[in-house]
Amino acid sequence: MESAITTKGQATIPKAIREHLGLKPGDRVKFFVHPDGSVVLLPKVPVSALRGMLQPRGSHVTIEDMDEAIAAGLSAARTDGRKRRRRSSSAPR
Repeated sequence: MESAITTKGQATIPKAIREHLGLKPGDRVKFFVHPDGSVVLLPKVPVSALRGMLQPRGSHVTIEDMDEAIAAGLSAARTDGRKRRRRSSSAPR
């Protein structure tokens, strides 16, 4: 496929390429130049289009679950003999 460059530096993306990439009027594209000199054109996908691509793993964690985990960790640290280090207010930072 070919496309001519206008005097303004514009080119028409052939219909088959636009359809393959799912491009519509007003969409934006990105160009990447590889070290070997080849150029890749990809559609610029808005962040909102990525919503729902990943499936959640397991159940959601509540604030209460987090508080319980923190309390359990602190309790375990105390029984292990570890102490939390505190910085003196006069110590340099």
